[in-house]
Amino acid sequence: MHSWCDTDKEEFEEKGMTSTYLIMDNVSVVRFFILSGLNETNDYRVTLFTFTLLYYCMILFFNISIIMIIILDQNLHEPMYILLCSFCMNGLYGTTCFYPKFLLDLFSSSQQISYEWCLLQAFVMYSFACCEVSILAVMAYDRYLAICRPLHYQSVMTKRKVSQLICFSWFTPFCIFSINVLLTSRLKLCGVKIDRLFCVNWAIVKLACYESDTFSNNITAYFTLIIYLSQGLFIIWTYMYLIRTCVKSKNERVKFMQTCVPHLASLFTFIVAVLFDLMHMRFGSTDLPQSLQNFIAMEILLLPPVMNPLVYGFKLTKIRNRILGCVFLQENYRH
Repeated sequence: MHSWCDTDKEEFEEKGMTSTYLIMDNVSVVRFFILSGLNETNDYRVTLFTFTLLYYCMILFFNISIIMIIILDQNLHEPMYILLCSFCMNGLYGTTCFYPKFLLDLFSSSQQISYEWCLLQAFVMYSFACCEVSILAVMAYDRYLAICRPLHYQSVMTKRKVSQLICFSWFTPFCIFSINVLLTSRLKLCGVKIDRLFCVNWAIVKLACYESDTFSNNITAYFTLIIYLSQGLFIIWTYMYLIRTCVKSKNERVKFMQTCVPHLASLFTFIVAVLFDLMHMRFGSTDLPQSLQNFIAMEILLLPPVMNPLVYGFKLTKIRNRILGCVFLQENYRH
């Protein structure tokens, strides 16, 4: 028989929420979770809603603008820009799973989330983060070929090869985290409170009953960590090699500054966001203010989705010229 989490049950009963548990053959089955990250925001939820909505609109506008510019301009149908398009799509994919639900929670009396939606959100959040790593790795490989092997670039980075690399970037995390979520779904849980603004797989696993077997979850987590750490090391090695190569030639330095600096900015922003969240989730103190914990957890959904299209839009010459061309065309049309 599995133990009840009495604290969580009493909290639900006090708040008058729908029952979180179903009793089947003396086994407790969790049907809902409580997201407790918003507990300290009651006094300024309207302000938070306004700024969050504006920020999410910015994310949509910037990323969709870059995607549409690349799709509509034939001159941008090159590997680097196609990969950038995939990058922005991934930003939309991750943020769309969080911001609409978060905005609804700000005006909800109970921040509860269904068991199935929580698993889906955990899947999207992890696959979004790992897809970001894979796309950055593919972009690093693309820049390596363009700068260090320019004579072989066209023959290697064919349309078919680019399609294969994009499929690799998306489907690898999808497959890995499908297994992760399936393993989590088989666990019997003895808690319902998640001290975050959104669901992540590790937070759900921590709610497993004492006697539940989480060995498979841990093995899969370490296997996933090894895969994406190896991709991270590949990215770092590639850019170290590129920097060492480019310092020898002025032309190569110019090419590096134009096309690689945006990648490095995206990589740095992403690494900072992920490391802070991982370190806090695994080893962080629960004594930190809730607002600071929320910011650490949300960094990956705050910084990269806005920074990436802005950095690439301003730094990559073709995209910048296309944006400026659209702006000046609009001004001339008005006059």
